[in-house]
Amino acid sequence: MYKIIEGSWEQLEKDAKYIREQVFIQEQGIAPEDEWDDLDATVLHFIVYDKEQPIATARLLPQHSVGRVAVLVPYRKQGIGKILMQHIIDYARRHKLPYLKLSAQTYVTAFYEALGFHVQGEVYQDCGIPHIDMILELT
Repeated sequence: MYKIIEGSWEQLEKDAKYIREQVFIQEQGIAPEDEWDDLDATVLHFIVYDKEQPIATARLLPQHSVGRVAVLVPYRKQGIGKILMQHIIDYARRHKLPYLKLSAQTYVTAFYEALGFHVQGEVYQDCGIPHIDMILELT
């Protein structure tokens, strides 16, 4: 049984950093200076736990943007990303957000499309990785 905690960077920094370091910095080779930004301190973070182990994370920015979605390798292909994103979508609906948007790595667009997101615009590079903007209308 997984549990999802939402909270501030102050509350969740240790666990969010652990996951993002594994996925973005070590696995994908993103430079630490590109991974860490001033937004972390001001946005809402989500962590999925398997018992006490942090296994997935994401953050929600004020302009309805979901970012830094990451699931640790041993937990992929088990529906954890879907559980996490559905939690964020439910959170957005409860808080009457009109939409959610995100910048998806292109290889996971089908994952987000299955959640109802639609591609917007053209593919672009971010930290040397192809991305595309996606949006989910909630109203």
